[in-house]
Amino acid sequence: MSNPPFGFSNSDNDPDRDKDRDGEGSPGQGGIPFGFSPEGFDPAQLGQMLTQFGQMLSGMGSAMGTGGGSGPVNYDVAKKLALQQLGSVTPISTGTAAAVADAARLAEVWLDGATTLPAGASKAVAWTAADWLDNTLDTWKRLCDPVAEQISGMWVSGLPDEAKEMAGPMMGMLGQMGGLAFGSQLGQALGQLSSEVLTSTDVGLPLGPNGVAALLPTAIEKFSEGLEQPHREILVFLAAREAAHHRLYVHVPWLRQRLLATVEEYARGIKMDFSAIEEAAQGIDPSALTDPSKIEEILQQGAFEPQTTPEQKQALE
Repeated sequence: MSNPPFGFSNSDNDPDRDKDRDGEGSPGQGGIPFGFSPEGFDPAQLGQMLTQFGQMLSGMGSAMGTGGGSGPVNYDVAKKLALQQLGSVTPISTGTAAAVADAARLAEVWLDGATTLPAGASKAVAWTAADWLDNTLDTWKRLCDPVAEQISGMWVSGLPDEAKEMAGPMMGMLGQMGGLAFGSQLGQALGQLSSEVLTSTDVGLPLGPNGVAALLPTAIEKFSEGLEQPHREILVFLAAREAAHHRLYVHVPWLRQRLLATVEEYARGIKMDFSAIEEAAQGIDPSALTDPSKIEEILQQGAFEPQTTPEQKQALE
């Protein structure tokens, strides 16, 4: 490393270390301890780094002690990271909520004449991105738990017996760390998704509460920018699509359960080929790990991708 971070000096070129070797300096007597370089070292910078590190560990510890950290995914961490990614959220104004309700009523009138299924939504609401996160998190738990459980189980089963015995006392801690890792990944994904979705069924899955048609006006306004259609027409179109989804999910009673169960079946079918990973790891040139393009090339070889099973192909169909 040509430019060591946080004021640390290069271990191969440290004049103070050489002075210590010659007896000309020692910690507390003019020498700089622990490899710190006198040039460019800012104690305040080190203090800030240690403070941030302590805050991170403190946050991890408090998250482990909450209910959201007891499962395969730490959903407390996921929600916290998603909300941090969203930043400040502007509340829905009364006028915007009224516009959404009007669009939903108009959409239902049109659908009454265009479909045989009666209305499925008992109410229409306007959500912020944070509202979407709150109201869909329970469904994400159902979808994500099987994935996390399967991957965690595969890593444990892939350990040699001796390693399992040695790691026995630490398996609980490893499980908590795994929950934090999954929660962190999920939080980043949900934070991004919550700022982009337009309705509660925008991804094709019934994520929100049953019978509640929800539109996200802030995202819809961004979506409308640059389109030739008036904003009100776009709002009515999206309201009609949302209402149509709810008619399906409410009046075809097996559809909601079957759709979510199929996602769960696909998640439980995830398999990893550990022999392929071992082969790939043996053939990796350590120097390639410093080159991002080489790392990307290694990952694209497919050894680190889950293997698609016949059961998963059936679930996809």
